[in-house]
Amino acid sequence: MDLHVTTVGTGERHVGLVHGLGADGRTWQPLVDRLLATRRCTVTTIDLRGHGQSDRADSYRLADFADDVVTALPAGLDVVVGHSLGGSVLVRAVDRLRPRRAVYLDPGFALGLPSTGVAGRLFWAVPRLTMGVAGALQALRGARTRAAYGPDVRALLDQARGRFDSRMATDVFRDVTFHPVAAAPPVVPSTIVLSDDSSAVLPDDLAARLAQLGWDVRRLPGVHHDMHLEAPDRTFDLLADLR
Repeated sequence: MDLHVTTVGTGERHVGLVHGLGADGRTWQPLVDRLLATRRCTVTTIDLRGHGQSDRADSYRLADFADDVVTALPAGLDVVVGHSLGGSVLVRAVDRLRPRRAVYLDPGFALGLPSTGVAGRLFWAVPRLTMGVAGALQALRGARTRAAYGPDVRALLDQARGRFDSRMATDVFRDVTFHPVAAAPPVVPSTIVLSDDSSAVLPDDLAARLAQLGWDVRRLPGVHHDMHLEAPDRTFDLLADLR
């Protein structure tokens, strides 16, 4: 699938950004603004299938997302950043993209949803219901954080949700739950940045194992999952520190 791709800036350092579930390339704008202000960066954002201005699809498997991204982004970028779902996708594409560095912001490497036994069978028997309840609870928890965003950011998120193919949510969560990222050395130099909400998408024990295997694991305390929106300056400072 051909994705909607936007490239801005003319700097020598080329950064690719891969958004999370329900977002799109435009929701990176606070971070894009800071990268461009350095006059050293060219920034490419994409809309994943079923998001933003990219087409909807019949399949929303993580492998499909990864294949799309490999086609949409040039190989050998200086940095590719993936947030949440974007991290799940990037880790499955990084061996083909081969950036100088990969950065994962609260990546969806593993979910704490039941996958075995009676609990697993019951949960996935009616996933639209169970995922709907889980999503509603998550939305309630995040409402106060999002209320603090500026009006421009809230508008970008509202517009992204309006273009999002919500049918994919169950497929994405099922794929991550049943095919978590295995602990292994990074393919390229890789940094994981964790928020206070990170355990929901990357359990602490997996993060510790990845650190032992050579991943650079960092934390941004005091921020929530959408760290690039809640704390764009701190997120930018971390990216600017990476070489």
